Order: sequence, then C-alpha cells, then structure tokens
Amino acid sequence: MPEPGSKDYDKRRARLRKDAENSGINDQQANEEANEILQNEEGRRSRGPRTERGRGPKGERGAG
Repeated sequence: MPEPGSKDYDKRRARLRKDAENSGINDQQANEEANEILQNEEGRRSRGPRTERGRGPKGERGAG
C-alpha cells in the first residue's frame, strides 16, 4: 500500500477516480470515493522511523 503523498499513491488515486468517472459518477463524488477507498484499505499503517536518527536521541529511546 503506497503512503499518502507518494507518487504511487497519487497514481492509484487517479486511476480510482477515472474508473469512478467512467461508471457515471460526477467529478466531486469520484474524488470522495477514491479518497475513501484509499483511506479504508487494510494493511495501511505508518512505516515508523526508517533510520536510527528517526528514533530520536539515544538518551530518550526506550529499551529495545
């Protein structure tokens, strides 16, 4: 699942909007539907810190 703001997320959202518009839904409803689908997908979670620096100062880190 791409994260919000990423290029993959934007491409997927555009595809969902296009599919909705092609099925006869107006532009505003297609936009809302695409956002709702992407927000409610299972498996979506924050990746968390990707580096040691992202975890904060060593003195303030918890054990583990």
